[in-house]
Amino acid sequence: MLTYLILTTRALMMATIVLGTIIGYTKLKGEKYQRNIVYVETIIGFVISFVIAYFRNATSLIDSAILNGWIYAISLISFVLFLILSIKPLAERNRVLRTLQWLFLGAISITVIAYATPDVWGYPYHVLLNEKTIISTDFLLSMIGMVLGLVLMIVGFMATQKILISSDEKIYEVVLRLELLVNAIVRLSGFFSVLLQKKIVKSNHTMFTYTVFVKNHGDLFIYISLIIIVVVSAIMCVRSFTQKEPYRNPAEHRKILAKWLKIRRWGGASLVVAILAICTMTVFEKMNETDVTLSPIEDATAVDNENVYVSFDLVSDGHLHRFAYETENGVTIRFIVIKKPNSSSYGIGLDACDVCGETGYYEKDGQVVCNLCDVVMNISTIGFKGGCNPIVIPYQIEDGQIIVPIDGLLEYESEFK
Repeated sequence: MLTYLILTTRALMMATIVLGTIIGYTKLKGEKYQRNIVYVETIIGFVISFVIAYFRNATSLIDSAILNGWIYAISLISFVLFLILSIKPLAERNRVLRTLQWLFLGAISITVIAYATPDVWGYPYHVLLNEKTIISTDFLLSMIGMVLGLVLMIVGFMATQKILISSDEKIYEVVLRLELLVNAIVRLSGFFSVLLQKKIVKSNHTMFTYTVFVKNHGDLFIYISLIIIVVVSAIMCVRSFTQKEPYRNPAEHRKILAKWLKIRRWGGASLVVAILAICTMTVFEKMNETDVTLSPIEDATAVDNENVYVSFDLVSDGHLHRFAYETENGVTIRFIVIKKPNSSSYGIGLDACDVCGETGYYEKDGQVVCNLCDVVMNISTIGFKGGCNPIVIPYQIEDGQIIVPIDGLLEYESEFK
């Protein structure tokens, strides 16, 4: 249960804050047609996320890196154009520019949802790969953890909206831009990662360093998003005790008191969400850690300047074997090989996946298990895209050896810390 509470919280927390900020800002500032633009684009984002989840988990038709690259690019372009069009002289110039401003804000909503939620929609599928039935205790507990995470996100989404709508317009303008900036910093890291993986740009030390830093400190940016909202909540709660709004009769006074009481409650809710989210990603995660140790990296038979060679003799026993190549930057890129049951073929892929990152896989009772989410792999599907399967890498079979091109490994250098 804790595993899927943690995974859901980490996957959605920043998206929840950013989306709550966008929707609240839309309600506060947008005209009817502008609000409708953002709402429709938000719905489109959810539709796209379900489609991505299906194709990612049930087929091998999606290259997750390329898809994410497009999401990152659209998010960053929309962010920059929104900032430009929201400059007051431009925003006030004509209706077309105002409409474009809201279109780009809605586009950010689409990218936030399309990136963050597909993994979460795929969690039931991942668990069923192991349990085979929705009646099992493990499946029910896993889904309870996921639902608790979703409830936490819904409360966080509502609290973010309510507390910001009640704040000053200037505060909201600043908060919106800060939240979008934090989101853009993370998306830029992902965009650089795709450019480096797919060799769209040449190896660049600055881009690589930036990408690795943001990836290694992913939780930090979630905390920053939370802290921004908590600070605004604290400001509004303090203000609720010092407000001196005029009133003409006791009824108006009671209405004013009720408004500020509601603000305090939503402020308290945002604080509770922040505390629970941080505890989930720290204390609960520590409690949920297992003592699983990944098997050691084995020596390949030979490594030249172009390929890593793995002899059949090393991997023909049907067990999981782990190999690696160390790059010039000192990064160890791991990959796994396992002979498929009742077959002469091999399952080969990175010791990492698009869903859980480079936490790796281990063997237990003849099965291959993800070290982060405990999903059991179907060994026959290792080497194919989808779900929590290892990231596919190029290789060829020749003269009793598996030959893995170093160039194919270097594409994923930024995936490993």
